[in-house]
Amino acid sequence: MTTNLSTDHSQAKLATDDPALNQQVVGTSRGDRESSFDLADFPVPNGTEEDWRFTPIKELAPFFADKLEGTLPEVTAEGVELEVVDRDDERIGTIQAPGDRSAVVAWNSFEKAYVVTVAEGAETEGIVKVKGQGGDPSSLHFHFVAETNSNSTIVVAHDGDAMLSEAIEIDVKDGAHLTFVTVQEWEEDSIHLSNNRIRLGKDASIRHIVVTLGGKIVRVTTDGEYAGTGGDMELLGAYYTDAGQHQEHRLFVKHGVPDCRSNATYKGALQGNDAHAVWIGDVLIEVEATGTDTYELNRNLVLTEGAKADSVPNLEIKTGEIEGAGHASATGRFDDEQLFYLQARGIPEDVARRLVVRGFFASLINQIGVPSIQEKLMAAIEVELDQTMAGVEA
Repeated sequence: MTTNLSTDHSQAKLATDDPALNQQVVGTSRGDRESSFDLADFPVPNGTEEDWRFTPIKELAPFFADKLEGTLPEVTAEGVELEVVDRDDERIGTIQAPGDRSAVVAWNSFEKAYVVTVAEGAETEGIVKVKGQGGDPSSLHFHFVAETNSNSTIVVAHDGDAMLSEAIEIDVKDGAHLTFVTVQEWEEDSIHLSNNRIRLGKDASIRHIVVTLGGKIVRVTTDGEYAGTGGDMELLGAYYTDAGQHQEHRLFVKHGVPDCRSNATYKGALQGNDAHAVWIGDVLIEVEATGTDTYELNRNLVLTEGAKADSVPNLEIKTGEIEGAGHASATGRFDDEQLFYLQARGIPEDVARRLVVRGFFASLINQIGVPSIQEKLMAAIEVELDQTMAGVEA
């Protein structure tokens, strides 16, 4: 059995006071990468760039054009008010600038944006549904605001058939607590590029959850920054990559103020020929960010031959005055020894395989804290396991 268990070397970098030595040790800082609203700042990528080297770039060519003018998905909401505003609304474009060409093209392409606001001190649960209508590539722009001392849960659920480039701005004000879930459950030929940009206020917290279950190519980038001390950012992700699918999740957390925390945990299972999962986790701790506590973890479980996972955690530290910083990454095949152990105790093979995969995802699912999403993910895992078992029995 030949299975590609590719895992890139992780990088831990510590800056020094000597500029020459610092260049040797650190190289190009993640914080120095371009971010801009100007398309001219981002040439069309060719696949050799660090941000694009794992991505099937040729299939994304339409997303690098000057403008996207295809059929827009249908957007509806339940439990929250969906405000439709012009692109010149003062709130739009205030949470960081785009970090790659596709994100700038998306910025140039939308005419109306969707805004969801959770009022100060309010407790809210709501869902925004994005239903793809097929057609040529299009662009959506969302802006979510959790006002001071609010406590809310918002789910953005994607399904249907789409060629979509999307920006999601998330502004969590001082003392607010937001659970934000984005679910990708696209039809098999869909392509989805999503850029999530988070700003976290003083003593605010966010649990940001990405669940990717469908689509031909799905690339979700999540960029987080802190606007005040005491911020707590929990970044969780679960994905199940099938034959021919490319699922890519990229994180960048910038610690630029003192006494903030971030924790990232992403887990994925892969099965089938040319199933490809990519996870990139970048954390930057600036000189000013004393007291930072950060950790990131990625685990991949390869269930069949022909699947490939790339996992790259990067940690750049510019101050020694931190609480803690670390990362871990591992990609491995289905554990035949564990399977044998269970079968030796009278558990049938199909049941044993299901137990192993459920156990792999269990700790992550328990962290999600949104029952409807937990149930959806468990149901999706069962469907995928049915496919896996059909292949084993064949």
